[in-house]
Amino acid sequence: MMEYPLRNTQRKRKKIIVIFLVCLSFGLGFFAGDLWSVGRAVTNESGQVDITKVVDLYSKTRSPSVSFSQYWDIWDSIQSNYVGNNTDDVSLFYGSLEGLVNSLDDPYSVYFPPKKAAEFAQDLSGKFEGIGAEIGVKDKQIIILAPLPSSPAEQAGLRPGDMVLAIDEKETFGMTLEEAVSRIRGPKGTSVRLSIVREDALDKTRNIVITRNTIDVPSIMFEMKENGIAFIRIGYFNEKTKKEFDTAVRSFLEKSGKGIILDMRSNPGGYLDTSIDVASEWIAEGVIVKEAFRDPAQNQEHATTGNHRLVGVPTVVLVDDLTASGAEIVAGALQDYKAATILGQQTFGKGSVQDFQFLPDGSALKLTVAKWLTPNGRHIDQEGILPDIIIDPMFRLVDDQNQPLEKPVDEGMEKAMEILNKL
Repeated sequence: MMEYPLRNTQRKRKKIIVIFLVCLSFGLGFFAGDLWSVGRAVTNESGQVDITKVVDLYSKTRSPSVSFSQYWDIWDSIQSNYVGNNTDDVSLFYGSLEGLVNSLDDPYSVYFPPKKAAEFAQDLSGKFEGIGAEIGVKDKQIIILAPLPSSPAEQAGLRPGDMVLAIDEKETFGMTLEEAVSRIRGPKGTSVRLSIVREDALDKTRNIVITRNTIDVPSIMFEMKENGIAFIRIGYFNEKTKKEFDTAVRSFLEKSGKGIILDMRSNPGGYLDTSIDVASEWIAEGVIVKEAFRDPAQNQEHATTGNHRLVGVPTVVLVDDLTASGAEIVAGALQDYKAATILGQQTFGKGSVQDFQFLPDGSALKLTVAKWLTPNGRHIDQEGILPDIIIDPMFRLVDDQNQPLEKPVDEGMEKAMEILNKL
C-alpha cells in the first residue's frame, strides 16, 4: 500500500503520531485544532459520539459566508425520506466528516472513523492479518509489488508484477487501493481467491487461493553479499525501522563491509523523523530535508543527526516508480550531496507531509500540512527524482530468445553489484 511521509512525534506525545506519506502514507495546525475541538464537543465522557451533542452544534454553526442550515436540512431529509437502512446518526456523522476531508481533493488527506483509524495504526506497527504482499495500482490495475518473504502470498506462488484481475470474483479494474487492501485482508485462517495474469502469459488467467495468516513485516532486510557488499532493503519507514537499520549498520561495520546496495524500490514512505535518521548516516553536515508550510514563518529545515557511520561508504540506491515520500527524502538527500549513486526508475513524486492525529472518540485525521524539498531546494511533488542511472524495466522476464525465464532477473541489483565491484 502506498502512503506518505508522516511526522513522528511519538517521542513527545503517544497520542499523536505524525507520519510522513507516500506510503506505509497517516501536531496539526489550524484546521486540525478545529477538528479536535469539534471532537471534544460531540463526544461523551467515555469518548463515544453523543448524537445529542452533534445536534447541539446547530446553534454554533452559523457563518456569514456559508449556510450550515443546509447541512441540517439534508440531514433531516435523509432521516425522514431515505429508503435504505443506513441512516443511524453515528454513521451519518462520520460519513459527513469523511466527505469534509475528501472535499480537499487531496489523496493524502483522510478522515478515519474509529475502526479504520485502528487498522491504519496497526499498519504502522508492521503487524496485521492478511496474505503478506505489497500491492499497488498502475494504469487502474491492481498489481502485486512484492510478496513478503515466507508469507502466505509467497508460498502460494505470487510474483512481483502479477496483475490481479479479481478478488473473490470481484473485478478489480478501476478499484481503489484501499478497497483492494480491504478485500484481500481478513482474519487469520480465512482464505481469499485472487485471479491473476502475468506479463509473460497475458492470455492465461491463474486462480490462486491463499489462506490468510498473521503477518509480522520486517522493515529492514540485511544480507552480506560477495566482496564485502551489503544489501539493505528498507520496505518502509515505521516504528521498527530505526532500531532494525541500526542493527544492519552495526553488522556491516563489524564485517568490515566495503559497499552498500540500499534497496528502496516500492517503499511507500512512513515516518519523517526515521527518514531523516537513515539519510543522516551518509551525511555529516547540512540539511536533510526542508519543509514549506502554509505560513512561511513555520518553514523548517531538518539538519543531519546521529553518528554518520556510513559517510564515504560507496553506495548505490535502488529506486523505482513506486518509491515515494520518505524514501524519496532519503534518495533526494543522498543525490544532492553526491553520497550515493541513484539507480532505477524515476520515483513516484510524493513531496508532501501529512500530520496524523487521533481524536478523542478513536477516529483520526491525516492532513497534508506541508510540502518538502530536497537539500538543494528541489520540489519533487508529482515529478519525482530522476536517477543518476536509469534502468527501466527493473526486472527481465524473458531471455534473448524472448522465452519466459523461470525466475525474473533483477537488472537493478546486477547493475548495482557491477558498479560497486569496480570500486
